[in-house]
Amino acid sequence: MNTLALFVAMLTPAIFVAAALAQTLAQTQLPPQAERSSPPRGARTPAPESANAVEGRIENVDPSRTAITLSDGTKLVTPAGAVLKPGVVSEGMLVVASYREENGAKILTGLTVKDRGPATR
Repeated sequence: MNTLALFVAMLTPAIFVAAALAQTLAQTQLPPQAERSSPPRGARTPAPESANAVEGRIENVDPSRTAITLSDGTKLVTPAGAVLKPGVVSEGMLVVASYREENGAKILTGLTVKDRGPATR
C-alpha cells in the first residue's frame, strides 16, 4: 500500500472523532457564572431606609395585648393577628420601639426592653 493511502487511512478516524467531540462540546451548555455576593470594589451600596424609632416608658398595655401607649402619648399597635405575650412587656418598662406608619397608625416592627422598670427591681 502506498504511504499516502496509509496515512489517510489512519487520519480519517481521528478526524471523525474530533468532529464528533467538537459537536458534543458545542451542544453542551455550561451553567451561568455565579453572581457576585458583594458589590464590586468602589461601588456604593444604598443605605437601608431608616426605620422610625421611639424610646419611652410604657404607660399602658391595652387589655387586648395588641397596643401599648408610651408616657409621651405615642400609641404603638401590633401587626394584624399578632399579640404581645403576657409578661414580656408591662407598664413602667423603658423600651425602644421601631415601627412603620400605615394609615396613620404606628405598627410595631421591633421592640427592645432597655429597663424593666421600678416594679421589677
